[in-house]
Amino acid sequence: MAVIAKPADGEFLPYYSRYIDLIPECDLARLLQQQIDATRAVFSTVGEDRAGYRYAPGKWSIREVLGHLADIERVMTYRLLTAARADATPLPGMDENAWVPSSGADQRKLADLVDEFSAIRAATIALCKGLSDEAWTRRGVANGHAITPRALGYIVAGHERHHLGTLRTRYAVGVRE
Repeated sequence: MAVIAKPADGEFLPYYSRYIDLIPECDLARLLQQQIDATRAVFSTVGEDRAGYRYAPGKWSIREVLGHLADIERVMTYRLLTAARADATPLPGMDENAWVPSSGADQRKLADLVDEFSAIRAATIALCKGLSDEAWTRRGVANGHAITPRALGYIVAGHERHHLGTLRTRYAVGVRE
């Protein structure tokens, strides 16, 4: 796969700049593969006894953060697929604050969540590798706004990077003493 140009203004809601700006212009499939290898390594530093840790009351546990990453990747990748296939069906938004507590992630083993996220990421990579240059710039509608597959690809990568940063700074995950 070749370098996929970063999305331009108008290809996504400004809100998503917080994720897109974290990622340099790149070969998305290669970056997504590098990320999953790094993410697996980061979560391997967390014991099951610490996976329920929350850095403050009302914040997500480490397990819930990983479950959230899996859920968001599923949603964003479905949006990516829909737009790439030239399907103009408007897709709904979602409320991650409703999804996380009802996901049951905190009652699961961390290793199972890591395996699930890895499987989702493998499917995302396969999808990205199969898209034509034209497909990356098609437009779809999600949550009432236009969006392109390339914007969604960058959002997926940036969203993971954002949350891994939060895990390092707020949860001390992946930080060696």
